Amino acid sequence: MDFSEWEPIYEQILADMGYDRASDENAVRVLKAVTLNSDLHSGDDASELLEDTVTVIGNAPCLEDDLQKKGVAGTIICAGSAVGRALAAGVVPDMVFTDLDGDLQPQLELSSRGAFTFIHAHGDNTDLITSCAGQFEGPVVLTTQSTPEYTVFNYGGFTDGDRAVCFAAHFGVKEIRLVGFDYQHPMEKAGSDPAVKLKKLSWAEKIILKVLKHS
Repeated sequence: MDFSEWEPIYEQILADMGYDRASDENAVRVLKAVTLNSDLHSGDDASELLEDTVTVIGNAPCLEDDLQKKGVAGTIICAGSAVGRALAAGVVPDMVFTDLDGDLQPQLELSSRGAFTFIHAHGDNTDLITSCAGQFEGPVVLTTQSTPEYTVFNYGGFTDGDRAVCFAAHFGVKEIRLVGFDYQHPMEKAGSDPAVKLKKLSWAEKIILKVLKHS
């Protein structure tokens, strides 16, 4: 998704969620500062790994059941919070989309094994960016939900899962398969407001349906 198409959706999300664009953009500045010594890449670099089929792994409670029933195919892209569960199931993602929420250790492990990590900046994760973003040893792509720039990319999307879908669609993947996605039943997470999470997943569903309809 090009930014010209994404920006109106982004503005709607800001209004609906009560978020501040300036905070998102400040988080980008922090992300750039703490990753100066990281192995930075572009989304184009990562796209070279994309096959005709991509499996995007979400972190819904149904993930293990989905993996058993549907399996995976092609390039595997995983939401950051689902990486540990994917690895435990014997699935090794090629790419991870993360805002650094959830269990970070499996994400760092996967990065050290060469997986591309798309690290996302938004207004609510500046502290995590400061403490964690510089720890990734493997190839890193910086992303924003606001205006992209030379070293920070935006392919559309709001949560880790739908950003992965938007990325795959942007680069023309023919078949995007979803496992571990449930927009009505999010994983419980300590300190997370279930009502807010449901609202985020509602946006994720709208974005994914829009992208898959036009891909």
